[in-house]
Amino acid sequence: MNSRDRETLIGAGVMLAAALVLGLSYGTAGRASVPGYDLVANFNHADGIGLGSDVRLSGVSVGKVVGQSLDTRFRAVVTMRLAPEVPVPADSAALIQTDGLLGSKYIALQPGADETNLKPGETLQYVQDSMNLQELLELIVAQAQAKRSGEDSKGGAADKPR
Repeated sequence: MNSRDRETLIGAGVMLAAALVLGLSYGTAGRASVPGYDLVANFNHADGIGLGSDVRLSGVSVGKVVGQSLDTRFRAVVTMRLAPEVPVPADSAALIQTDGLLGSKYIALQPGADETNLKPGETLQYVQDSMNLQELLELIVAQAQAKRSGEDSKGGAADKPR
């Protein structure tokens, strides 16, 4: 075997190994690396939440999003895998929040006061959907315009000189 054939064989081996590593990394993306139990939450809008998104309790990461689907009413069904040592009271809430103004989105769990905890596979009853930045800005502009038009109608006659 000459050196040119050897280099071709080594190059092919390196390409095969790289393809294998790349395939394995994409195959395991979004799966929780820690064992735990699954909880489900149904959202009207789960914008920005994907497989592997963080699940936090009091700002501490306690799990990951491991599944997404649609129900019969076209709502987003999000499955979260939580660490086994994290109990979640039955009246807890799941909220989609953002890290800062333009940061990544995550699911924040707000624990309730119920003494019974959710069991694996159960669904959180209280949810708050993702807030779209464009909708938020439109709401602020509409409130500012309403306030401005209210001030114009109040002060219109009083501002005229007599």
